[in-house]
Amino acid sequence: MNREPFTMFCYADISGQLRGKGFPTRHLEKRLKSGVGWTPTNIMFTALGTIAPSQWGPWGDVLMMPDRKAEANVDFGDGLQKEHFFLSDILETDGTPWDCCPRTLLRNAAADLRREAGIRLGVAYEHEFIYSGGNGRTGDMYSLDAVRRHGSFGEVFLAALDQCGIDADSYLSEFALNQFEVTFPPEEPLLACDKAIFVREMARATAARFGHTVSFSPRVATKGIGNGLHIHMSLWDEAGKPVSHDPKGPSGVSATAGKFLAGILKHMPALCVFTAPTPVSYLRLVPHVWSAAWSSIGFRDREAGIRICPTFATSERSQAEQFNFEFRAADATANPYIQLAVMIRAGLEGLRQNLPLPEPTLNQDPGNFSEAERRKRGIVRLPATLAEALAALDADKTVQGFLPPRFLTAYRDNKRSELELTKDWDGEELCRRYVEVY
Repeated sequence: MNREPFTMFCYADISGQLRGKGFPTRHLEKRLKSGVGWTPTNIMFTALGTIAPSQWGPWGDVLMMPDRKAEANVDFGDGLQKEHFFLSDILETDGTPWDCCPRTLLRNAAADLRREAGIRLGVAYEHEFIYSGGNGRTGDMYSLDAVRRHGSFGEVFLAALDQCGIDADSYLSEFALNQFEVTFPPEEPLLACDKAIFVREMARATAARFGHTVSFSPRVATKGIGNGLHIHMSLWDEAGKPVSHDPKGPSGVSATAGKFLAGILKHMPALCVFTAPTPVSYLRLVPHVWSAAWSSIGFRDREAGIRICPTFATSERSQAEQFNFEFRAADATANPYIQLAVMIRAGLEGLRQNLPLPEPTLNQDPGNFSEAERRKRGIVRLPATLAEALAALDADKTVQGFLPPRFLTAYRDNKRSELELTKDWDGEELCRRYVEVY
């Protein structure tokens, strides 16, 4: 049977889905220079297969231009087609950046952080997912047997990541039935998000090879533990010196990092519409499931909005290099570029305004605080629904200013359309639909 190898140019849209166009690989060199045409309204596809009301309608054209450094070229060695695609920027037809391109939004945010504050961000993603071929059993959490029972999936998955240039830091069975987690070391923001996309797509591609599926949906059932997406951040100066840690600071947090984190905490309710952007997200963001329900910063607290992570260091230097923070009010239904871009913008706003870091909690549940104590610490309950998250965005003019006006309109319209589609679904229906999509 004759076959024509093909390559795709792709980008992640508002729903976090990878979409694009393919062509015969023999035309690759030409296409790397010319790109491929795209339609502005395509960014308005919802996660549920509809098109949200579009300000572009049927008009206009943009260009999908691949990033040569963001290539997945993975041969699974099974005789089937390779996974060959490039992640792309979306440009105007004259070659200038499109103001609704997610990768450009992140690139600009990271550049502004470096220009204004002299800070480079190190970012690492922890992904959790459910594998339908896990053959799990009761009591499998974190067990050797859980990895044994899911067969060769893990080995093939890690090999695929290696071909994408991702040296996995860890791979393990997680708490929920047939749930697994993969992490990778910190990278600069754009590369970290590119790798997050590769992780998701290689997990899906590997599962397909075994006749199974994976899901990164934050909830697969209304009971139990959902799939988290934990975003680790550390701050570095232009000389490569870590600036997150100060042993004399509150819980070891430096003054610079404190201001950055204070900006994120202040705007966290509005940020949720970008970091946990689907109706099913809010079935997970509830107290007492090791998720994040409060805009708190906690010392080694896995239910805080931001966790101050532990270090395993034998010297002050290695402690400073390891010191990092984990943003926990996030999941993989989000576009990672948008997710991180607004977080960086909020952190930069904290630096501009010289915001003080709220007092970190230590072995404390903000739900047990009095209202006065929460106000003192600047802690609020995070949105409990997507509608509440959209309302928080509508009330936060600062966060609205993080995005170009045309993209802000597109994002709101997309999410409002998704909310309307799901308004009559109960929790079980939400879980069923989003498990399939993500």
